[in-house]
Amino acid sequence: MNSQNTFGTLTSVAVGNNTIWFHSLEALEREGFPRIGRLPYSLKVLLENLLRREDGRSVKRDDIQALADWDPLSGGAAKEIAFMPARVLLQDFTGVPAVVDLAAMRDGVARLGGSPERIEPLQPAELVIDHSVQVDHFREPEAFDLNAQLEFSRNRERYEFLKWGQQAFDNFSVVPPDTGIVHQVNLEYLARVVCLDREEDRSVAYPDTLVGTDSHTTMVNGLGVVGWGVGGIEAEAAMLGQPISMLIPEVVGFKIIGSLPEGTTATDLVLTITERLRQHGVVGKFVEFFGPGLMSLTLADRATLGNMSPEYGSTVAICPIDQMTIDYLKLTGRPDDHVALVDAYARAQGMFGSPAEDPVYADIVEFDLAMVEPSIAGPKRPQDRISLKQAGVAFADTLVGLRPNDEATREPSGVAPELDHGAVVVAAITSCTNTSNPSVMLAAGLVAQKAAARGLMPKPWVKTSLAPGSMVVTEYLEAAGLLAPLAQLGFGLVGYGCTTCIGNSGPLPDDVSAEVRSRDLVVVSVLSGNRNFEGRVQPQVRANYLASPPLVVAYALAGSMKIDLTTEPLGLDQTGVPVFLRELWPSAVEVQSAMEAAVRTEQFTSKYGSVFDGDARWRGLSAPGGKRFKWDDASTYVRNPPFFESLEPEPAALSDVTGARVLALLGDSVTTDHISPAGVIPVDGPAGQYLVAQGVHPEHFNSFGSRRGNHEVMMRGTFANIRLRNQLAPGTEGGWTRYQPDGDTMSIYDAAMRYQSDDIPLIVLAGKEYGSGSSRDWAAKGTMLLGVRVVIAESFERIHRSNLVFMGVLPLELKAGQSAASLALTGRETFDVTGIADGLEPRGDAMVQVVAADGARTTFAATVRIDTPDEMSYYRHGGILKYVLRQLVSAA
Repeated sequence: MNSQNTFGTLTSVAVGNNTIWFHSLEALEREGFPRIGRLPYSLKVLLENLLRREDGRSVKRDDIQALADWDPLSGGAAKEIAFMPARVLLQDFTGVPAVVDLAAMRDGVARLGGSPERIEPLQPAELVIDHSVQVDHFREPEAFDLNAQLEFSRNRERYEFLKWGQQAFDNFSVVPPDTGIVHQVNLEYLARVVCLDREEDRSVAYPDTLVGTDSHTTMVNGLGVVGWGVGGIEAEAAMLGQPISMLIPEVVGFKIIGSLPEGTTATDLVLTITERLRQHGVVGKFVEFFGPGLMSLTLADRATLGNMSPEYGSTVAICPIDQMTIDYLKLTGRPDDHVALVDAYARAQGMFGSPAEDPVYADIVEFDLAMVEPSIAGPKRPQDRISLKQAGVAFADTLVGLRPNDEATREPSGVAPELDHGAVVVAAITSCTNTSNPSVMLAAGLVAQKAAARGLMPKPWVKTSLAPGSMVVTEYLEAAGLLAPLAQLGFGLVGYGCTTCIGNSGPLPDDVSAEVRSRDLVVVSVLSGNRNFEGRVQPQVRANYLASPPLVVAYALAGSMKIDLTTEPLGLDQTGVPVFLRELWPSAVEVQSAMEAAVRTEQFTSKYGSVFDGDARWRGLSAPGGKRFKWDDASTYVRNPPFFESLEPEPAALSDVTGARVLALLGDSVTTDHISPAGVIPVDGPAGQYLVAQGVHPEHFNSFGSRRGNHEVMMRGTFANIRLRNQLAPGTEGGWTRYQPDGDTMSIYDAAMRYQSDDIPLIVLAGKEYGSGSSRDWAAKGTMLLGVRVVIAESFERIHRSNLVFMGVLPLELKAGQSAASLALTGRETFDVTGIADGLEPRGDAMVQVVAADGARTTFAATVRIDTPDEMSYYRHGGILKYVLRQLVSAA
């Protein structure tokens, strides 16, 4: 037990026949902190974290006092705290480079004379392989096995590397592929809700908390678990025992009243809330759901709200522990003694259910569930909600902006002449957002069952797929008799994992692809996921819409986004009678009856009983041994990264940036999907050319995500998204820029290497919400490796801003009302950034001096978006991993 604790809060509670100890917030309140009782639930979790970890160094007595006395109405910008998550959650796209970095750090420690085995996860780290399956086969009875075989053949080297990591590092576990999506596996199995450790002679309980290398880690917030997405580099630091430095957050209360109308789903609800909270503004804040309407939302509904937290920009979106939590833990087969622990701890800690008085929040948003209506969101942002009855009209408006100028001159080729603008070519029931929720999955099955009975089928150009978040989903669909009708309509099982939502939708059928290409058609995907950013879902699909699983089925039947599903028929039945969606849509009673009959505890216990064992393919993989990885210079999947090659025991002094050139001038809402390599590797791009030079045939390129362990591929794919618009190279789309001062148009990678050879530092200029989207560590790593020293933006999203700092890149934020346009910046100037070498302070100012080609000068101040002293330490060391490595060596 921590002997540094100075508040005397260690208390015990009986759980069955056992005595469990915990640090009591009620006891702390009696010490003279009357605000604790009405602190938001999430701040109570953070307070317990500090109270338990008081050591006089990372956590001091005055840190605890500051949070215990915190007035949420005052905001959260004043006090920095050190949060230590109980565990770290990884998925394979971000997990592989994290393990690569840990292996490289072991080599770096050895070079500095330390013991390599000091690089070891100190917090439990669990990795779920879920991002590598691709939808190559569909509408085939054996599609799942065929896709799994392809997955293993493409990713064998990566999987063998992860098996090495599992034996090389203690406290590191791997859930094998073809099991489920990381967030759903976390919700249904991995999440503890309350942790229990043995310390000295006591069993000590405390809230389960985590960070994850996927932004949708927040899905577990629905279970009352505080956790959020971070970049891989920040997760690695947490694994190595580094607390996460953060400011006490502003907590927004979201008060829910009423109940959902008949005919609406949890997906409609979350799309509406996403729109509402984006408009309200919650970026970087905690959102906490409360109010009488919360009791009408199932645990799966709450998890859906948490899952979409990154889409409205909050750090977390949490529901407190209550009876719904306890019932869900029982349903999913958690051991009885652990369920009893969660119940007893939450009650004893004053963190169970709704308190007598509502918590005090910095702000409150009230929302009536009765206002929800059937909705979709798109064509390229999750917050752009569209009422279902307006979807056809909205697409027509969208088409005006997307339609090619010469479209009218293009005639059907005869290959797939039925295709037109607005054709739905991808309809995917995918992603943890919805597949964790039996209500919407069973609703989709019921729609399919009724449609099949009427003889309806999806249009032939629609690529349909079902990729559930866990194996339990197919168990209850089978039990409900709905798996067969889904398969009959083309929604057969293609894999368990994150597929279409992350761009693993696979190629379109050849005839459809040819027609889209030859006529430059604006075609559509409809998916039950959480992300629909440009260029993400499928390279040939320009308009992407998020929808509930039953609406995905409906749009597959209709085959077009131009239709009004609320008034127009989906098709004709066997007798030629029009069939309308309202005739197929199940009632709430039908859905509830199916859930009660089909969802059973034994489905969870049987599927998760041997979850770490994997199938025969996984068990048959060979894995290298040893504590240090033997790098293969011929590998195109796993390479020793250059981050620690020239590491010195002490960091060099900071220096100003002088004579810098602009690599990219970007607009608003540039996401990490635009920055980080993702999806298909183009054969004619820098990454494809590199692989060809390494002897890799294009059919074996795999995806960027699968090659995240190879920095040579990833840096060549940074800023190479096919939908990126670099204003420095007008008239282009994709990873293009103009080299200055010559003005030659070339790939961003080639220009960066040319600048690098001339020792010219680089800058990126951007608009609002720079770096929104997934927690992609390579968005920051690739930026740094291209030679970018500074990113100047109007505003940053939370994860990417911190990731830039963690890689030694300086984020600067323009003052309110300023933009590249208002400052008359064209990107052709040279830039000096001063104030770095002398006097750089968190949230202080740096001066930017700009010299145009004609000699005209502009000077402006920009805010240093290094937000905390700890972040400043990381920046001075050239990044957080170098900081950690030096700390470990010096402490030896």
